[in-house]
Amino acid sequence: MAVEQLVDPPAATQEESRDFVSLQEIVRTARQKLPPELWDHLSGGADSETTLRRNRLALDTLALRQRVLVNVADIDTRATLLGQTLATPVFLAPVGGFLGMCNAQGAVPVARAAVAKRTTAFISTAVKPTFEAAQKAVSEALIFQLYVRSGRAWIEETLDKAKNAGFRALCVTVDRAWYGRRERDILSRANVREGFGDPKYQASIVWSDLVWMKERMGKPLVVKGIATGEDARLAVDYGADVVYVSNHGGRQLDHGQGSLEVLPEVVDAVAGRAEVLVDGGILRGTDVIKAIALGARAVGVGKLLGWSLAAGGQAGVERMLELLEVEIRTAMGLMGVTSLSELNPGWVRPAISATAFGTTSAYPWYEEQLRKDM
Repeated sequence: MAVEQLVDPPAATQEESRDFVSLQEIVRTARQKLPPELWDHLSGGADSETTLRRNRLALDTLALRQRVLVNVADIDTRATLLGQTLATPVFLAPVGGFLGMCNAQGAVPVARAAVAKRTTAFISTAVKPTFEAAQKAVSEALIFQLYVRSGRAWIEETLDKAKNAGFRALCVTVDRAWYGRRERDILSRANVREGFGDPKYQASIVWSDLVWMKERMGKPLVVKGIATGEDARLAVDYGADVVYVSNHGGRQLDHGQGSLEVLPEVVDAVAGRAEVLVDGGILRGTDVIKAIALGARAVGVGKLLGWSLAAGGQAGVERMLELLEVEIRTAMGLMGVTSLSELNPGWVRPAISATAFGTTSAYPWYEEQLRKDM
């Protein structure tokens, strides 16, 4: 099965997307519309999918604390990332080639949805039609995410294109030196490729390469794929303006730690010298609040972005961001919090999870409907 050919399943119309009243409806619609191979390509993880499940485990084993009799009539959900004000601390993480597989316009509707909802998007080297087209489609500068496909001359040419296209920052993904064994793709015989070019180039980049990449682009540097305090310190030492905690959605190293489990270690290591971002299993507004409480500046959604694009195109992504904002605002009000700046580690406590850990375990209604549909 050639996943590259599974392009543009029919999305919900703009009017239908507005009718989504829950993130669970968006995910169910995506599951109904996507071919099984493409659903698995987005939703699965590496090997035993332990890291994938640990992303949810880290989130689900934290409880939120609640304070009462606080005036929460006015709640401020805004955050900043590299000086840009975001309507909520949620951005659209780089998803890469999947965008073009599930939508004929690829990254263009993602870029437009981000700007329409006053956030930002990371646009990958691998997107369709091109990363330049995605940036050209909007009036706000986005963030370019680099995969290394060839040698230094190619990298410099690519960075020049990104700079000339108007991107405001460079994100270098560093956790994909080898392409993870994503066994759902392998078992379905899906023709999912690592990407064009010789993979040895991605495998060969080292810390010092970040220095000349940043100099060539002339923009702030985001280092994505940090999973230890040691590497967080090195990232800052080599010029990172943003340290991005991520395990590639559980799709690279199997039996790694969950992103939220790593986050406090990274925040401590960075010690305020750079902004900290995180992704990995973020499916609910309460997930976002937990990450902010533990020190993240903002939180990325990847799988949820892919499902929303498949369900409703640009309108589906916009509705997903709206629903996340509703969830964030509601949770803050019930916690007795009026601003994200009030959040700190004291707002969370270890807890026993009430659910089994899975890709969609945050959506019980969806999982009930899925069982009925079988």
